[in-house]
Amino acid sequence: MKTLVSVIVLLLIITGCHSSKTVTDLNGNASTKVSDTVTIANDSLEYEVTIIDPGFSSWLVGRALPRGYYSENYLEVKNQLYVIEWNRRAMQPALYDPNLYEMQINYDINIHYGYEVNYLIYNYFIYFQNQYNQKLAGFVPRQ
Repeated sequence: MKTLVSVIVLLLIITGCHSSKTVTDLNGNASTKVSDTVTIANDSLEYEVTIIDPGFSSWLVGRALPRGYYSENYLEVKNQLYVIEWNRRAMQPALYDPNLYEMQINYDINIHYGYEVNYLIYNYFIYFQNQYNQKLAGFVPRQ
């Protein structure tokens, strides 16, 4: 399970780091500092997900739909589809930018990661697709 964490961390580190961002809501208000690192840990399952990508935290606060909007089953199914496509692209560096898809993601469908992990991974995939103009599995929501 730690390989899932390692893969996600390395993929996100390649996009760059900033210590904090200024968040601006859709109305152009606010100037709250938000860290660009999102970490979720679960000691009982021995995994940790760390997402480091400039702008993701700000996007998550200002643009992502709220927790509870999607069912956990919906998030799991979408994450499975996105991971399959991500891994397919990671195995074909001649066809897809190897700077975007450096490593495969080990997302095991038999492991119950919980709502929070699935929510953040799903939202990272949405952010990634919009930020880097990628389509991992059909229609990309413009959140």
